[in-house]
Amino acid sequence: MTHPPVCNYEGSDYQTSFWDKGGREYEDRTEAIAIKRLLPPGGRLLLELGAGAGRNTSRYLGFDRIVLLDYSRTQLEQAQARLGTSDKYIYVAADAYRLPFVDGVFDAATMIRVLHHMADAPRALAQVKNALASGGTFILEFANKQNLKAIFRYLLGRQKWNPFTREPVEFVKLNFDFHPKAVREWLEGLGFTVERTLTLSHFRVGLLKRLLPTGMLVFFDALLQWTGAWWQLTPSVFVKAVLENQAGGSPKRVPSVRELFKCPDCGNSPLKDESAYLECPGCKKRWGMKDGIYDFREPL
Repeated sequence: MTHPPVCNYEGSDYQTSFWDKGGREYEDRTEAIAIKRLLPPGGRLLLELGAGAGRNTSRYLGFDRIVLLDYSRTQLEQAQARLGTSDKYIYVAADAYRLPFVDGVFDAATMIRVLHHMADAPRALAQVKNALASGGTFILEFANKQNLKAIFRYLLGRQKWNPFTREPVEFVKLNFDFHPKAVREWLEGLGFTVERTLTLSHFRVGLLKRLLPTGMLVFFDALLQWTGAWWQLTPSVFVKAVLENQAGGSPKRVPSVRELFKCPDCGNSPLKDESAYLECPGCKKRWGMKDGIYDFREPL
């Protein structure tokens, strides 16, 4: 099977340039509201896919332990500098198409501002499904193909791609918009039940953000998020999906690090902890661990 291309933020100043200094306070605050509305208040173990520099991680502190996963090691180093090296956080550099976790180990997962980089979104979502326990909650954000701006541009003949069709559109290399119905079909096909849908960034317009106070935009966006239950016409959509009818149920305790990982290449577990690396008992591949970051991108 051909491996999809990976969007790699290695060496990027994304957190600083886009969030801290990029005029994105409105988007950040509305996302915080959506997360609070959708995610359970706490639990054993949460997987944050595409954690980046840890922008959202502090919003999950009701969980006993949080695994921050990103393909970029430098992004995880920034998250580590922000959050510290306590046992509460496990930092993992890995490919979302090849997650290095035993099946059914997490009782919650989030994927926010990540799916739009996935050339094979259903394949990535299937990996999340495998990692979640029965009854696990998955909070997914995706870039919406069927947003009002795209609709108007299409109707006025200013864009060629049709916002009403189900297939993804790659508007910039490795940047995809998805149709809400397609995302729902993928999730339901994997055994998820979509319990709630929220729409965000109703006022993501440069002029409005310059003229109106951010607090006002956030207030009205929060009121309108609930309209996602009826229609999805905004650039960003959040869904709460729950995985049902999985054998074995949810684990009752937080697993040790040794119990958490499997070999992403052959699937064997548990891995043998050799301090500086983890060794697979099956294929004998060694996966690095340096400065508190586990690296499952390529074997040593």
